[in-house]
Amino acid sequence: MGQDVAAGGFTRADFAHFEARLAEETQALRDAFAAGQLADDGPNIGLELEAWLIDRNFFPAPFNQSFLERLGDPNVVAELSQFNIEVNAPVLGLAGRDLAAMHEHLSATLRRCAANAHEDVATVVAIGTLPTLREGDLSIEAMTPMNRYAALNREVQRARGNAPVEIDIASPQPGGERFAASYRDVMLEAATTSLQLHLQVPCDRTSLYYNASVILSAPLVAISANAPFLFGRRLWQETRIPVFEQALGGVEGPPRVSMGHGWMEPDPTAIFAENMALYPVILPDCSDESSERFPCLRLHNGTIWRWVRPIVGFGEGGRPHVRIEQRVMAAGPSVYDMMANAALYFGAVHALAPQVERMMREMPFEAATRNFYAAAQRGLDASLVWPGETAELSARALVERLLPLAEKGLGDLGMDADLIDKYLGAIAARLASGRTGASWQLASYEKHGDFHRMLAAYLENQRLGLPVHEWPL
Repeated sequence: MGQDVAAGGFTRADFAHFEARLAEETQALRDAFAAGQLADDGPNIGLELEAWLIDRNFFPAPFNQSFLERLGDPNVVAELSQFNIEVNAPVLGLAGRDLAAMHEHLSATLRRCAANAHEDVATVVAIGTLPTLREGDLSIEAMTPMNRYAALNREVQRARGNAPVEIDIASPQPGGERFAASYRDVMLEAATTSLQLHLQVPCDRTSLYYNASVILSAPLVAISANAPFLFGRRLWQETRIPVFEQALGGVEGPPRVSMGHGWMEPDPTAIFAENMALYPVILPDCSDESSERFPCLRLHNGTIWRWVRPIVGFGEGGRPHVRIEQRVMAAGPSVYDMMANAALYFGAVHALAPQVERMMREMPFEAATRNFYAAAQRGLDASLVWPGETAELSARALVERLLPLAEKGLGDLGMDADLIDKYLGAIAARLASGRTGASWQLASYEKHGDFHRMLAAYLENQRLGLPVHEWPL
């Protein structure tokens, strides 16, 4: 969804033309993989961080246009709502001190964002769902004035037959709270912000890392949960997951936001043929970009939000690749925490990839998907199945088991030992304390009963860069 689209509506001819181009580009990508023409370098990593603009009263500040104009940083761009932005980090490797360089880049960018505060915006905060968010903040008037967002909203409404989408999210706790409502636009999506990690590996190993990423999604969402509230209601540990899924529901075809339909085949380009076969086109905008850049395929893929998603990109010299976008982790609590989450993912996925075919035989895809939703509901207290185990494990125990695997994976990738200790040590301390971003928010609110006070303390701890296991209540 990074590319812009035409301002007006679409005709049947637009859909027919786009679908023809999409078929051509999909076949061309598949032919490129078969001919060995996709990039075989890596691992290369990157990230996108979605964040909130807030005012001095801790409410969303819908002024990203003036904010971004003042900031003037090409690595910081607009998101769907005018109170969200996205921060991008440069592509790096994993050897040596690259992850520390990414840590510093993200910290420095967020400091510049905070220093850019003006009368319309007080500061920036990275958190899964803003606890002070009000339903009225999600009006269509708060949508960022860009063609692609207006077109997405218009075409999703059309694909729903102009019917409302029903939102219904209940706490898994007995007697817990529930949120139910109807929406006619896509703005509820703006209630969710995430840390999206990108990983490129040699193309003949992409499917191994992709499937390992799916298996890891449950423990990752459990250890990184940071969205327990929506509109003042206590719901899931990671309420961002059902909010995003339901906000884009009601459209023809399979759910646009999901874990997908099965393991990735050895040919990673097969999933783009699946996209074309299963998902009707909703944004038929054929740009003037060359077909060699797969513009229609990339745009169509950008309207299908798998929690682990393949992305077509281009490296040095313009050679195409298929990389993995791991989308399950929430934004925040601190940059330190997010880099620790990244280290856990990158190390564990590298360690598990060589054995993932065995793991897939021992655990069906449907079980990995059930794990994911159980972890989103209950966080570290979730009970999860795991390949080779006859009994379920707690998410806490499973993350503990992953730590030595991640340590080995990062060591094999050449990361400096002190960084491995620093980042995985933060995960170990988080486990020992039982303190995730979600649990800190819940404990803070239970103690003080005030979302504004909670968010003020959250902001100060985030500014100090402390890992969440060190945050006081």
